[in-house]
Amino acid sequence: MTASPTSPASPADLLRRLCDATAARLAGAELRERVAQVRAGLDAPLRVAVAGAVSSGKSTLVNALLGLPVAPVDAGECTFVVTQYEYGPDDGLITIELTDGTTARSRLLPGHRLPADLGVDTARIRRLRVSLDLPSLRTVTIIDTPGMNTVTAVNERAARGMLFGSGEEDDRAQAMIYVLRYVQKFDDTTLAEFRGLTGACGLSCVNTLAVLGQIDRRGDEDDPWPTARRLAAGGYADLRTSVFDVVPVIGLLAETARARPLDAEEFAALSDLAGLDPDDLEDYLLDLDDFRTAPDLPVPSGVRHRLVERLHRYGIRTAADALRRAEAADPATLTAWLLQRSGYASAGRAATGSVAAGIAHFARRADQLKALDALTRLRGIARTPALGSDRATLDALAAQLDENRPIAAALAGLRIFAAAEALGRGTLVLGEEMAGELLRLARHDDPAEQLGLPAGAPPEEVAAAATAASTRWRALAMMNEGRTAGHRARDVLTVLEDLVIAALDAQAEAGTGNGSAGGTPLPPVRVDAAAVETLRACPAVPADDRRALELLLTGTELAVQLGAPPGSPPAELAGYAAAFGARFRVLTHRPLTLRQRRAAERICDAYEDIWARHHGA
Repeated sequence: MTASPTSPASPADLLRRLCDATAARLAGAELRERVAQVRAGLDAPLRVAVAGAVSSGKSTLVNALLGLPVAPVDAGECTFVVTQYEYGPDDGLITIELTDGTTARSRLLPGHRLPADLGVDTARIRRLRVSLDLPSLRTVTIIDTPGMNTVTAVNERAARGMLFGSGEEDDRAQAMIYVLRYVQKFDDTTLAEFRGLTGACGLSCVNTLAVLGQIDRRGDEDDPWPTARRLAAGGYADLRTSVFDVVPVIGLLAETARARPLDAEEFAALSDLAGLDPDDLEDYLLDLDDFRTAPDLPVPSGVRHRLVERLHRYGIRTAADALRRAEAADPATLTAWLLQRSGYASAGRAATGSVAAGIAHFARRADQLKALDALTRLRGIARTPALGSDRATLDALAAQLDENRPIAAALAGLRIFAAAEALGRGTLVLGEEMAGELLRLARHDDPAEQLGLPAGAPPEEVAAAATAASTRWRALAMMNEGRTAGHRARDVLTVLEDLVIAALDAQAEAGTGNGSAGGTPLPPVRVDAAAVETLRACPAVPADDRRALELLLTGTELAVQLGAPPGSPPAELAGYAAAFGARFRVLTHRPLTLRQRRAAERICDAYEDIWARHHGA
């Protein structure tokens, strides 16, 4: 047996190499530039667009994400153009990209605010790029998009134009936060439009977060959170194949706490309001115009105007309650209290349930999301009309990205993403149990949570759960062999088997259990390494079979050689061997060289020998 000398390259590394090789062979400057843009995107920060309906609270959420009050929340000219907030050492520089290809320059006003007048006709502006010296922007670029009155989009270019100002490729977001107005329920029209928009933009449940904003604006509830959480849970149930999560947030409180912390005057004013009879304060807050102008309140009218602007009714009420209960002693602790009540961050380090958890999810998977975007863009480039040598180069690019080519098989980090996208598009049809399994794998990073177990579950439980799930996915893969659903099911199966192996390794390191999901591991069988390498080099061998050959050569026990969970019973391993033997026997009927055909026959003999030894055991 031989082990792989190096660990496999990451999906992004594989795609960088493919871009470099393709660009070097292209003669057309435009095609080379398009490939170079894809290559550059793999090294750039993840592009996260924040989109939403007009007056949904989108700009306040952008400010909360940045921790600066940059995005205008009123209807100024900057709210009608795409604004990209990116890392740059020249803090406050505004680069104004114009539709004619030229640029202009401006700067943020003191306090990190966009100027009301950019000095350029808005109709001529393609995009604003604002440089901010923020460490968080080294990994994630935030794109503030114009508000929309509808989410309907008829095609990909129109959708990108609606969201990002144009339909050009470099306007493609790699992840999206979509802010929805607070509603009593998600009606069928809204759900259908949202799914259509995300699908047209190449977005799915792996890179879209839906945010239910302004949950505090219903006047009939003192505490909006129970209803908001129920609505968010129902929204996720309806949209789960289109979004990573649906989370409620009070964007105004998040913006105030993160971008414009309370000052001493505002803290003093809230302390004075907390000293009032709670029922009296509640009466004033029923009508915010009365609250702003009432002559008998112990706080100047101008400060009350500011409190309404920054906290609104619920924020003022909850701040006063916190001060009455002595849960905040100064502006800093009260600001922290308001951030908690905004719902911006989850308690602890929860993987879901909040805006902060969603951003953390995107940041952790940034390389994978960028690779997924690059794969989509490269496939689009490969379909571009071209002549001569460039046509041959693009055909070679398309062949490299084909499902059955080694590079596609090597993009292991994207397996779950591809399967989740297929579920959303309807090319992978699953029952409720398996759909839930797939979406948990896509949403979570902790192996136990990926399998529906409590975080921190012991390795033996993780191994058992992954083994049980792999049985279902293996059956689906075999029933759909050669079809898209079969490819995606095998992708999920590979991830589940990796979880089994990792859990058993952890169990062995902890010195618990017997090191297998079933019984005593069976020793590996000897295989003809030359025959394996001959077939692995053969273009006629599908990608899944190449992986099977690699396992057969390098597996440290029989189960691993067959791609089965370690410790699987002999009779089950015999079934695996029979299936592989049949697959490779088909290969011997294809137009192969004599050497390749003999290699395939030797591999068939190896699988059939395993079946003969263990059938009926």
